Amino acid sequence: MTNPELVIRKAVWKGEEVDLLVADGKILEIIPSSDAMYEGAEVVAARGYLLMPSLTDVHTHLREPGFEYKEDIASGLKAAAHGGFSNIMCMANTSPVNDNAVITAEMQNKAHAAFPNGPRLFPIGALTKGLEAKELSSMHDLADAGCVAFSNDGVPVKNTELFRRALEYASDTGKPVIDHCEDPYLELGAGMNEGAVSSLLGLAGQPDVAEAAQVARDLLLAEYLDIHIHLAHISCRKSIDLIAWAKKRGVKVTAETCPHYLLLTEEAVEGYGTDTKVNPPLRTADDVEALLQAIREGIIDMFATDHAPHAAHEKEVEFMVAPCGISGLDSALSLTWELVASGKITFDDFIRMWTTAPCETFGLPLNSFKKGDVADFFLFAPDEEWTLSPETMHSKGKNTPFLGQTLKGRVISHFLGGKKIV
Repeated sequence: MTNPELVIRKAVWKGEEVDLLVADGKILEIIPSSDAMYEGAEVVAARGYLLMPSLTDVHTHLREPGFEYKEDIASGLKAAAHGGFSNIMCMANTSPVNDNAVITAEMQNKAHAAFPNGPRLFPIGALTKGLEAKELSSMHDLADAGCVAFSNDGVPVKNTELFRRALEYASDTGKPVIDHCEDPYLELGAGMNEGAVSSLLGLAGQPDVAEAAQVARDLLLAEYLDIHIHLAHISCRKSIDLIAWAKKRGVKVTAETCPHYLLLTEEAVEGYGTDTKVNPPLRTADDVEALLQAIREGIIDMFATDHAPHAAHEKEVEFMVAPCGISGLDSALSLTWELVASGKITFDDFIRMWTTAPCETFGLPLNSFKKGDVADFFLFAPDEEWTLSPETMHSKGKNTPFLGQTLKGRVISHFLGGKKIV
């Protein structure tokens, strides 16, 4: 056997104390922990911390180029590194929009300059030019430049014929379309669920059918064309029911949801706090339970943060004027780990949702701790408490409704390709 260059000693993996052996940036093997000596190897004492494969986030907004006052690639990747993420997929709603290979290359170059050992940045190319939903982008050029998927992000493509052609064109590149499902005529971007709470608060709301109607359209097109589609930030029971129906029919669909849709309901908006304004909006307790059940049943495939940092002055306005979005890279690991600790999802669900499914779906580097896998992992203290505050966040965006809360679970050290980055 190849001699290890790195040994992680006395870590815990699935309830067993183990040693992890790494060489050439790859996993050699996991073995029962021992005091064996490995000549020339760096030995890291894990002290009983949990061994975890690095996470992948398939939906972030890193804002650069154009909106560096909200976030830049370096600050976003720093938050990702400390948050346990190895692979970051970022949306195209930059300025200029990432609808050409020059912008794609610029983003990747800046990521590599800031973090040469990762986290790795995987751009998502614009589905249409300028995200205007009028003309398809040059997807082949974008794919050749390194884009791993295409999306119109928060600008729904209301022209179904154009969206059909987009699916076909993207399929020719071998890259999937990620769709933000929102009917463009039903209170677009309202940021509040339509229902009793919105009526009480006197706020315009968006009904769950606005999401579900677009989900239905996408699923029918995907079935008709026999093309894979990925549905972003699913938030409601109606959408889940449609996805379950489609999967039973063999439709090639994957779907994500976000931590805030599992931990908060529309009632969080009652104080008019703009950090609770997100698109799609926070839904009902019934929708939360439906999402958790869908995770357990495999209907929802993966987590995503939908990391959407904003500057303080943009959120410190009236609710209906504020932009939608929550800054999530710093807190997502701890927030979703609470779902495991409370028994709402299993450890296996957690690994599938944050690591296995996103990497397999989008063809990204995956560590399942098998021999030859990329050595992306972190040591995790599940019971260590910390307070989410502007000082403990690495993202420029401090806009999160969880600010000030005491969270459990923290990254102790993080290795990508066998190299320590945190």
